[in-house]
Amino acid sequence: MQLRYAFRLDPTPGQRSALARAFGCARVVYNDAIAARERARAAGEAFPTAAVLSRTLVTEAKRTRERHWLGEVSAVVLQQSLRDAESAYRNFFASLKGARQGARVGAPRFKSRKDERQSVRFTANARWKFNETGRLLLPKIGEVKVRWSRTLPAIPSSVTVIKDAAGRYFASFVIDTDPEQDRTRFSEPDPGSALGIDLGLTHFAVLSDGTKIDSPRFLRRAEKKLKKAQRELSRKQKGSRSRAKARLKVARAHAKVADARREFHHQLSTRLIRENQAVAVEDLAVKGLARTRLAKSVHDAGWSRFVGMLEYKAKRYGRTFVKVGRFEPTSQVCSTCGHRDGPKPLHVREWVCTACGTLHDRDHNAAINVKHAAGLAVTACGAPVRPEPVLAQREETGSHGSPPDAHAA
Repeated sequence: MQLRYAFRLDPTPGQRSALARAFGCARVVYNDAIAARERARAAGEAFPTAAVLSRTLVTEAKRTRERHWLGEVSAVVLQQSLRDAESAYRNFFASLKGARQGARVGAPRFKSRKDERQSVRFTANARWKFNETGRLLLPKIGEVKVRWSRTLPAIPSSVTVIKDAAGRYFASFVIDTDPEQDRTRFSEPDPGSALGIDLGLTHFAVLSDGTKIDSPRFLRRAEKKLKKAQRELSRKQKGSRSRAKARLKVARAHAKVADARREFHHQLSTRLIRENQAVAVEDLAVKGLARTRLAKSVHDAGWSRFVGMLEYKAKRYGRTFVKVGRFEPTSQVCSTCGHRDGPKPLHVREWVCTACGTLHDRDHNAAINVKHAAGLAVTACGAPVRPEPVLAQREETGSHGSPPDAHAA
């Protein structure tokens, strides 16, 4: 399993200039590759191969007066930029054919020097390394200071130097993890330990064992400061140095919110995976909810990123992760007797089952139903319990318009 380990960098002013040259050269080569392919498409010719682009856009371009400055950076950076362009086209065509999962990918676009994120990648061919003091030695850039917050579990295969919108520099290392070592990192939990999670806005998560985790609401808490910074930015003259400083202030405020949210997601997901053998969560329609009046709160919660962390950490540490379909009536079914009591408005936080008379907390009941729907409920003997199959009733058979799964797909 491949993972990324990111660490903050503290480059000197000279190294910042060298990195800016590397960012610019990689961007120019990428744009030249996009332009070459677009010219071939307009002329009805075959796309130039990677070898042809490498020879014309890198090797021969360095000898010209217009592109002689490409020789000031590592050749590996330029070659990786060509590979990024090729990968972008490959993903685009795979998305058009339906061979690529996930959201549809658009055609590759030209990069700009004003983009919020700039990056260059060094592979093993660049011969980058660590020196005795722990600094990162990059070709034609120098020894860059790294803020080591933890040790790398293995030797990285590549490193990507990133500059974000807030002006911060990061080194992102690609690590191939050892499955056996990962499984022994955490002690084995109780084999029957399983957890259902109901995600929400009032509480970020309600667990099937009754635990309620409050939503930190990082964006809401920083909203006053963000509004002030954004107001100051809107008053600055475009193109001025004052506007550049104000834009950096806004970006740093947003980066602080994003970092706090990411840290919260990491700590919570790691704890849940460490303490449970199986975890189930409902597959929410985040894109649909993000178009409602709750959009800001939905984005502030960051459910998709949290679920993604649960999924890859469960795979890494040998846990079971289950996604329950979004059309499962977890809020309508009594977790005690199984009676379906019908839909309820959002302001109803507690309800009484009309069949057995049990008083339910809406979120806790939904978390238990998520656990049951995933087949993670256990008996006293420890065997999984799944609902018994029920034959479709006569009025339920046949086609009544598009099935829910079609919309989900």
